[in-house]
Amino acid sequence: MAVPKERVAPTAAQVLVGTRPEHDAILTPDALVFLAGLHRQFDGRRLALLAARETRQAGYDAGELPDFRADTAAIREGSWTVAPIPAALRDRRVEITGPVERKMIINALNSGAKVFMADFEDSSAPTFANQVDGQINLRDAVNGSIAYTSPEGKHYRVNDNPAVLIVRPRGWHLPERHITVDDEPMAGALVDFGLFAFHNARKLQARDRGPYFYLPKLQSMEEAALWDEVMAAAEAALVLPPDCMKATVLIETLPAVFQMHEILHALRGRVVGLNCGRWDYIFSYLKTFRAHRDRLLPDRGQVQMTVPFLKAYSELLIQTCHRRGAFAMGGMAAQIPIKGDEAANEAALAKVRADKLREVQAGHDGTWVAHPALVPVAQEVFDKYMPSPNQLSVVRADVQVSRDQLITPCSGTITRAGFDNNVEVALRYTASWLDGQGCVPIHHLMEDAATAEIARSQIWQWLHLGPLEFTDHAPIDFALFDHALSKHTHRLIEGKGPYAHRAAQAAALLKQLTHADELGDFLTLAAYSQID
Repeated sequence: MAVPKERVAPTAAQVLVGTRPEHDAILTPDALVFLAGLHRQFDGRRLALLAARETRQAGYDAGELPDFRADTAAIREGSWTVAPIPAALRDRRVEITGPVERKMIINALNSGAKVFMADFEDSSAPTFANQVDGQINLRDAVNGSIAYTSPEGKHYRVNDNPAVLIVRPRGWHLPERHITVDDEPMAGALVDFGLFAFHNARKLQARDRGPYFYLPKLQSMEEAALWDEVMAAAEAALVLPPDCMKATVLIETLPAVFQMHEILHALRGRVVGLNCGRWDYIFSYLKTFRAHRDRLLPDRGQVQMTVPFLKAYSELLIQTCHRRGAFAMGGMAAQIPIKGDEAANEAALAKVRADKLREVQAGHDGTWVAHPALVPVAQEVFDKYMPSPNQLSVVRADVQVSRDQLITPCSGTITRAGFDNNVEVALRYTASWLDGQGCVPIHHLMEDAATAEIARSQIWQWLHLGPLEFTDHAPIDFALFDHALSKHTHRLIEGKGPYAHRAAQAAALLKQLTHADELGDFLTLAAYSQID
């Protein structure tokens, strides 16, 4: 009887879908071997850390409250600092963010911002074509060969002195089901990071440009430590100097705000700063307290950075970063220009100026904008109040923030208009995302996954933790939600916009998530199986 041959696992990662010829330059045999190595070394740890998230959330659902860790008090009380910040990142007064689409990359690099964060995460819909096309676009940007000609014949290229490039891979929680290793889907984070590093790290390091990364959605120092080990392994495999890969961490989850010293310490050889990822932070607050009726938030338009729990978060981040020699980056201005209405446009710009003035006077070292037209607006404020490259000297010794200050909800109201806007934003964003677009202008704001998550999470809480009423005492109930969803679905279909054909599909998904007994962790996880 013949003895069956032992099955030998492929050395390289396996691509499960058809690709275009131009993708072959990214998905090379050597690159796929590199990805497989990252997966086999680190994915088990990633899955264990995701399981730890679920355990923590179960505790919160049972009534526990997040707090500073007793076992890491020595790190918080120590006198250590992070490694020196590279010259290319010492002035980050204005950063622009956007998806890895070719024209947007060129416009962002030319915007006049100090930094461009190329985003594979919340402003991108992770179709496989989008992810690999984004890698092509960034490779061409690094090579200096990126160009684009519009259907109307307008030609775009990168000018002299472009913004410094920082890349944001997907968070630890997101899979890449189109690439497997040993029959297991890879982490989207390792795919995005691995492909970019494999094709661009040596060139960027030779120019003293990193490579540089933004790390999203971290919840603990252990998750930060995993990123440190991934980068160290990549540096060794690519024969790069240790700690040449630098990272800025987004503090955009409620558990992470209690571990900012620890996260900086875990990455202390390569971290350059923390960022106030305000929209995801609000979403994380909602999700962490999804079972806590006493911690409901009002209309999202009322939850501004001046409310006490967000002000405490921002000021504690500044104090923590500057104590450790790291930058404290401010949050996103999501406004976009309002054409044809000068008064409305000026009112929107006034909100941006006020927000950036708050940030620079509090001690932030820089800020984010979503549109090139806002770069000069934000820069004017930071130039006036921050003539030096940064504000590391602003130690904020006056800041004393307690656990309760970070978790006490703000006051406010739930209005019909706020409820209706949440339904509309969640629907329109989901439809666009399913159609392959992850960054959507709605009512003169640039909405991404984070703001859509706030909208759908608030709807779920208001419906499931009731009975609640609007300011006019009308009840907030499922019949109202179903009616609003039907209304906006019909409007979207009748409007025949670019993603109108996804309206019914998006509505079905939102209805399922909203009626479910438990608030789902991520809209993008629930929707991922429905995109190519």
